[in-house]
Amino acid sequence: MAYIALYRQWRPKTFADLVGQEHVSKTLSQAIVSGRIGHAYLFAGPRGTGKTSTAKILAKALNCDEGPTPTPCGTCENCRRITDGTSMDVFEIDAASNRGIDEIRGLRETVKFAPAEGHYKVYIIDEVHMLTAEAFNALLKTLEEPPAHVVFILATTEPHKVPATIQSRCQRYDFRRITVSEIEGRLRTICDAMKVEAADSALELIALQADGGLRDALSILDQCISLADGPVTAALVQEMLGLVGHSWIYRMTESLASHDAQSVLSIVAELLAGGKDLKQMMAELALHLRSLMIYQAAGTVEGLDLYAEPEDVLKKQSAFFPTETIMAMLAHLHKCVDTLRWSPQPRITVEVTLLLLCRGITAPAEDQAPESVPRSGETAGEAQRLA
Repeated sequence: MAYIALYRQWRPKTFADLVGQEHVSKTLSQAIVSGRIGHAYLFAGPRGTGKTSTAKILAKALNCDEGPTPTPCGTCENCRRITDGTSMDVFEIDAASNRGIDEIRGLRETVKFAPAEGHYKVYIIDEVHMLTAEAFNALLKTLEEPPAHVVFILATTEPHKVPATIQSRCQRYDFRRITVSEIEGRLRTICDAMKVEAADSALELIALQADGGLRDALSILDQCISLADGPVTAALVQEMLGLVGHSWIYRMTESLASHDAQSVLSIVAELLAGGKDLKQMMAELALHLRSLMIYQAAGTVEGLDLYAEPEDVLKKQSAFFPTETIMAMLAHLHKCVDTLRWSPQPRITVEVTLLLLCRGITAPAEDQAPESVPRSGETAGEAQRLA
């Protein structure tokens, strides 16, 4: 049997399985129990937070042999077919590749027919914001006067691109980013069920790198399990993701604080020799400085989903710079990361930025007042007076 990726094996099958979206699962469950089932839903939120999974669970809840029910059995013929993607009453449409008016016109022709097997015909339109203006207009007419047996579920990562006329005809549910602790807890459950040894520090690092998306976290864990020849460790996760690691960042911060330019350049050379990515290095340094800034402001970073670091290190290194300097350093780093996208010499860009930080520059280059340049026939002094 072909291997199935973790994010597919562990896709939520009931509302209770959804991680971090209790406000959505509770509201939908109550709506089903009370019989207040809407004809159109808009699921909006970041990638990997459960929008499509929730849409499939809702489809099963509506078409289960025991339903409509907030707890679909998952074993009846309708539930199994929806899970397998072979149901004749549940249609999944990828708006990124079916974005034209012809596809929506075809949809309008099929909605009028009664369900073949279940109670409702469910249309799941993923990345709905990708539809053209003409396609949205064609969809609008169907949303205004839908047949009683049809439910539309529109999913998007960019709700601001969905026309207000469409949104006003949908019940909107906003999916939030899943917290680090929630992702870590889910990863631990999966590892225990699969009898995979994984260090807590490794799972925490994966959860941080997933940036609020459980699907991304499962993909990273899947890769780590494949790569590991034994337990999954934090060092293994760092190696697989190409992370710079804390020790390098701490050394770099100390060198910047002591204005040791030679040490700064040596660290950059060592990282490049080790195959590290310059953009990743700047990003991790920015995360560390952010942690120092938050620690200075709040006195702790507990519960703030920050770069995982020991509090004693934060206490020590937060004393290296005043808050205003850290803010200015972050502005320089963000400008550097943005410049790296098109820089013909990325290493030079990084070295210039770090040397500026090493010298104690406290304002981004664009915020500094430009020096007056003499016009033809003017002396430098005259130019300065005119400025």
